[in-house]
Amino acid sequence: MSARDAAYSIATRLTQAGHVALFAGGCVRDRLLGLEPKDYDIATSATPAEMVKLFPGASEVGAHFGVVIAKSGGHPIEIATFRTDGSYKDGRRPETVTFSSPDEDAHRRDFTINGLFENPATGEIIDHVGGRPDLDARTLRAIGDPTARFTEDGLRLLRAIRFATSLAFEIEPTTWAAIHECAPLLARISPERIRDEFSKILASPRRRAGVELLVKSGLMHHIVPEFLPTIGCEQPPEWHPEGDVYTHTCIMLEMLKPDAPLELCLAVFFHDIAKPPCQTFDDEARRIRFNGHDAMGAVMTEAILRRLRYPNDTIDAVVPMVARHMQFMNVQHMRTAKLKRFMASPTFDQEMELHRVDCGSSNGFTDNYEFLEAKSVEFASEPLIPTPLVSGRDLIHLGLPPGPRFKEILEAVQTEQLEGRILDREPALEYLKALAENFSS
Repeated sequence: MSARDAAYSIATRLTQAGHVALFAGGCVRDRLLGLEPKDYDIATSATPAEMVKLFPGASEVGAHFGVVIAKSGGHPIEIATFRTDGSYKDGRRPETVTFSSPDEDAHRRDFTINGLFENPATGEIIDHVGGRPDLDARTLRAIGDPTARFTEDGLRLLRAIRFATSLAFEIEPTTWAAIHECAPLLARISPERIRDEFSKILASPRRRAGVELLVKSGLMHHIVPEFLPTIGCEQPPEWHPEGDVYTHTCIMLEMLKPDAPLELCLAVFFHDIAKPPCQTFDDEARRIRFNGHDAMGAVMTEAILRRLRYPNDTIDAVVPMVARHMQFMNVQHMRTAKLKRFMASPTFDQEMELHRVDCGSSNGFTDNYEFLEAKSVEFASEPLIPTPLVSGRDLIHLGLPPGPRFKEILEAVQTEQLEGRILDREPALEYLKALAENFSS
């Protein structure tokens, strides 16, 4: 059973019980745009109590707001009673709700394209807010007074940018002016909610447009203000003919594949975040330099991602990519062992893509990328980091007390293994014994 069939089944049961039941919001919008809806929501005249009677076992996740989730064919379907909202004192949720009519329910929503209803039985589109003409004109417009809509819930500011980005819609002038005016409202929004919308914008195939809208609207100042100094941060023209750091980053975002993973998008966004504070001018050599921007960038990136409450696994993936992105210039000069360790990073494939767009957006050099591609083929017949031939137990057996030197000794043996000079356990033990004697003497 498809999600639409599941939603249709639930809507049918509601109407058979004497209630109005309409598909609502994003699923209607997406179907009219020829997109496959990710999920289906139903708006109904039934109260939560009446819904629960019709759907035993339904989850009353937001009964106070008239919201119940029922399952059909394994699909969770959100059902909400038509309502009007009271005041939004916390800038997120209404203090009170009043069950109402489809017309009133549509007018409490955020944007006209999200205020459409569809009759599941007939396919008729019910438009109380002018959403259909805006959809046809590919225009994003707040319902009613834009400032009032954004004041009710400041997250709608970011949702506006997300919809404009993902749908390639123009934001109409009055709504756009209100976004500028209301940008400081993001200070009232939790980092987690901001993070989620920011991630969706970066993960969109039109991520460059999304970042540019965040900057132009003034919203970036309240998300990652550290990014703004990249605007106008001059770079050496012989290496970066495309222009400043901001332009360079935007081009990279645009060059990424449409389905690029979030971690890669974040790494591209942050990879040069420290260039402005690291920028120096070498008058004698007439050269702009950014010494240490990779290391400082990693520190800044981690701090920002933690401020936005990104999960540890995301941080652990993004920060090393930022820290290592300048090492690609040295790969052709690395010894085999160092190169294999470099390529064994769990994010190496994403780092390769970062390097590709980094060069492609600036100097166009492909030598290091092509070198690493060739090495990937050359090394493909066996693991980059093979099973160690010796271990700490062997060192203990030789009489060495456990300590920090263990890592250094074992790494030295591994280097010989990676370089292909030691391939079996017996010569590895001999080499280990010699190293242990040197360390103990």
